[in-house]
Amino acid sequence: MLGRINHIALAVPDLAAAVERYRSSLGATVSEPQALPEHGVTVVFVQFDNSKVELLEPLGEKSTIAGFLTKNPDGGMHHICYEVTDILAARDHLKGAGARVLGDGNPKIGAHGNPVLFLHPKDFFGTLIELEEVK
Repeated sequence: MLGRINHIALAVPDLAAAVERYRSSLGATVSEPQALPEHGVTVVFVQFDNSKVELLEPLGEKSTIAGFLTKNPDGGMHHICYEVTDILAARDHLKGAGARVLGDGNPKIGAHGNPVLFLHPKDFFGTLIELEEVK
């Protein structure tokens, strides 16, 4: 059911500083910032040959990332995203296996323009899981 790892997401308190660190210290290629109001974040992607790192900054005080950063003021790993070819089939399979889908259970459009869902971290050993449908 799962495909490759699409990205690992890191919550950061200062997106511009994080982008500068990845560019200057690691020589990384970093995308332009993209605001995602539906998700309450601004994101950039650090590109690698085999995957991406997503840097997340809160977009507004009600952002779940703002809450995460209150508990982890220096930032940290927020979630891991796996690719699936059929997000509805994956959702139904996981729900049938007892996993909890966050939100209303319906996919939303993510940063790559593809449907995404999040799975409760308590069902996956404390790790928030994002599923992204890719064709």
